Amino acid sequence: MKTFFKKGILVLIFLNVFCLYSQTDFNKLDEKGKKHGVWKGFYEESKRPRYEGTFEHGKEIGIFNFYDDTKVKSIIATREFNAKDNSAYTIFYDQNKNKVSEGNVVNKLFEGQWKYYHQASKNIMTTENYVNGKLEGLRTVFYVSGKIAEEISYKNNLKNGFYKKYTEKGILLEESMFKNNIYSGLAIFSDTNGNIVSKGQFVNGKKSGIWQFFEKGKLVKETNMSFPENATKSKNN
Repeated sequence: MKTFFKKGILVLIFLNVFCLYSQTDFNKLDEKGKKHGVWKGFYEESKRPRYEGTFEHGKEIGIFNFYDDTKVKSIIATREFNAKDNSAYTIFYDQNKNKVSEGNVVNKLFEGQWKYYHQASKNIMTTENYVNGKLEGLRTVFYVSGKIAEEISYKNNLKNGFYKKYTEKGILLEESMFKNNIYSGLAIFSDTNGNIVSKGQFVNGKKSGIWQFFEKGKLVKETNMSFPENATKSKNN
């Protein structure tokens, strides 16, 4: 009986030591106080896992998984770190494991092309380009079918340059220009049949000068939008 009791105590001690070791076999620091080995983060209130990944003397390496705050522990993001250039290829997911967006992060800023997906679909909804975390160059929006819906040029995170909007059949609905996020320059608006509805100039985001208005492709009116209340000319007479 005593022998059995002693063996039981030894087993309990072993289990306690094992559990203690298991509980502390992550979130360690190296001799310089830098994160090293497996690290796990937890949500403050629920204490559920928030992330898990590996550090090598303070540098993230390999793939980090990020979880939602539920019992299911769904992966809502992954980051694959490249220690050579401080980049992390990042993929965001919804709770059904569908990709939401993906792209590169460098020094915690978006860099290069990012892709965004239609909800619960593998079809791309938007492509964007970033430089140091700011939109730069062409941004394209797609219909679920893959046809282009919009194209817009960016500079320093602001709309600068051309903008085009299409129907799913490829008919051009709008062709305009932007400067520092506001309309500037010539703009042409068309209906779903491709017939021009109106066209004219924008200055500082406002219609300016002579604007032409059409019905079924025929010019019906010209209005000086700088003085619209008294400068309308009908083309029906």
